[in-house]
Amino acid sequence: MRQRSTPAALAVLAALLVTPSVVTPAPADASQGRDTAALAACDTADAALNRPATASSTEGAGTPASAAFDGDPGTRWSSAFSDPQWVQVDLGAVRDICKVDLSWETAYGKDFTIQASADGMTWSVLKTVTGGTGGTASYDVAGSGRYLRINGTARGTGYGYSLWEVAVHVTGGGDPQLPGGGDLGPNVKVFDPSMSSATIQGQIDQIFKQQEAAQFGTGRYALLFKPGSYDVNVDTGFYTSVHGLGRNPDDVTVRGVSVDAGWFNGNATQNFWRSTENLSVNPYDGTDRWAVAQAAPFRRMHIRGGLNLAPSGYGWASGGYIADSRIDGTVGSYSQQQWYTRDSSIGGWSNSVWNMVFSGVQGAPATGFPEPRYTTLDTTPVSREKPYLYLNGNDYAVLVPGKRANARGTTWANGPTPGTSVPLTQFYVAKPGVTAATLNRALAQGLHLLFTPGIYHLDQTIEVTRPGTIVMGLGLATLVPDGGVTAMKVADVDGVKLSGFLIDAGTVNSPTLLEIGRQGVHTDHAADPISVQDVFARIGGQFAGKATTSVVVYADDTIIDHTWIWRADHGDGVGWDVNAADYGLRVYGDDVLATGLFVEHFKKYNVEWLGERGRTIFFQNELPYDPPNQAAYMNGGVKGWAAYKVAPSVNTHEGWGLGSYCVFTSDPTIQVDHGFEVPVKAGVKFHSLLVVSLGGKGRYNHVVNDTGAPAYGTDTIPSTVTTYP
Repeated sequence: MRQRSTPAALAVLAALLVTPSVVTPAPADASQGRDTAALAACDTADAALNRPATASSTEGAGTPASAAFDGDPGTRWSSAFSDPQWVQVDLGAVRDICKVDLSWETAYGKDFTIQASADGMTWSVLKTVTGGTGGTASYDVAGSGRYLRINGTARGTGYGYSLWEVAVHVTGGGDPQLPGGGDLGPNVKVFDPSMSSATIQGQIDQIFKQQEAAQFGTGRYALLFKPGSYDVNVDTGFYTSVHGLGRNPDDVTVRGVSVDAGWFNGNATQNFWRSTENLSVNPYDGTDRWAVAQAAPFRRMHIRGGLNLAPSGYGWASGGYIADSRIDGTVGSYSQQQWYTRDSSIGGWSNSVWNMVFSGVQGAPATGFPEPRYTTLDTTPVSREKPYLYLNGNDYAVLVPGKRANARGTTWANGPTPGTSVPLTQFYVAKPGVTAATLNRALAQGLHLLFTPGIYHLDQTIEVTRPGTIVMGLGLATLVPDGGVTAMKVADVDGVKLSGFLIDAGTVNSPTLLEIGRQGVHTDHAADPISVQDVFARIGGQFAGKATTSVVVYADDTIIDHTWIWRADHGDGVGWDVNAADYGLRVYGDDVLATGLFVEHFKKYNVEWLGERGRTIFFQNELPYDPPNQAAYMNGGVKGWAAYKVAPSVNTHEGWGLGSYCVFTSDPTIQVDHGFEVPVKAGVKFHSLLVVSLGGKGRYNHVVNDTGAPAYGTDTIPSTVTTYP
């Protein structure tokens, strides 16, 4: 790498930045014909300052694209030593651009254009420069775009292109700054230990009465407990999240956080969409009950006793997920059909029905699959716990735990949870009724997003473009994309963290509901992955939602940690051609890890994996209930669609503890040739696979490819494959 300029040179450069020279306009471009009034309206502020930036290349790690937009004349972007090269910045919204300032290092661009684009794909030229001599220059331009790019075609030296700073000026100034922080809205209930137990219990009971059976209701609630002890039991209904506000779980103690299934005659298979995290429970009778199904995370909990995962009558149950938790006693899974536990500590585990998977769990049973049906990994390859709201002194903040490699046990076993504290003042606290445009303004301003409980209708896509952005929800905050838009897109940048919200497909078909990264772009994010945690997708049930593909992951190194992607099999707006949805999850990125993957009822592949070196630890699936007949459920000449498909082009992939179930209620004679379809290659490996026909409604002919005995008949006995190949 070349030497940087001397301190004296930097001082001279800083002076130049204050009074930039003006280069004579180059031949025909969009800036010609500017009048004096238009120039006067050009804002002096730098609209590109600290905005997300990318480049065609970098000379090294010390000269990233972002350094050209950080306002620091001592840092720079520099490219590879070749032509052409470019650097670009995302202004966050389409702006009217009136002037661009460039400050070149010794390695300058001789021939280059200044370009603008609304979408980062189609570019218009604002200025053409030929025969440039470097230094510091300002260019008057006229045009609009969200993205601005300096596109170099000829270098002035044998080195690359190197810019100390790029400043972008727009007309009309900017929108007023949105405030960070603020109150959490009426559906966040905050409890203090100075309040009487009767008062707190009364509020809890009132919310539970409303939410107990409100499977497709519109209520959304978060119950927050300040540090202290509470003699209350928190019965937890639909769309209710329960949080302790301490830094560690033991900072808050309650007598119970409970889920049962009385509302559904003792059947817990529909106890969806609720959560509890970051508190301790001292159960009245020594055992807490958390009888749930999908989308009901149990995180950062300390149970000072046992934990029962079945309803009180030991009826059917179909959950679930535990992470970063300590259960002092035994976890009794009883009637739970499947469960995944990650990075925790337990006193023991009893029972296994079909598929119990553990990774990084102290006290977990040894692998016994196929009988008992335990699959255990000593560690979790990569994990980063979900960000959470807490009280830092008297002020709200969000604690962002750090990434762990080969994790085992809880993050908080040896003292305060390690991580970075982000004050709530750095978040835009969203409330129902806010527009997508305002949410995008907040993101463009550099704020994180916190969705308070409620339902948010979106008429445009939420664009997350800044590295390290946190987008989190309380009380299962729900995003509904209207008019066929994609609800949210995340740029191919480091460290974005999504957590704690539900995307409910709108009635006009969306091509996707959530996109992570950008198609065809492969950037190494291993040091600071994008994470998607407790983010759920639903198509139908509330109304006739539609989406071709629910979640698409293009970004490399993404962590998908607990998701339920569900095409509804019951509720309103349900039917083979009513809540249409072809694919649940499609992964194009390399080195993507899924821990706790629940995907159900899609018309084609529930999961399709096209990236290299993907890994899945625990997969739970039901195929669609409602194909009208075999002819409607054919993949070319193959009967049915595999639940989990690894593309033939993939050379390396691995999975542990994967199960698929069929229950074809419209036509029980339907057959599926392969529960799983994968390429037969040395680098593609699977452990603990099963398929099962529920009550004999449908038949699997094989488990994986053409391996594994058929699964059929009313005995509901799984067909298993311990290792493949």
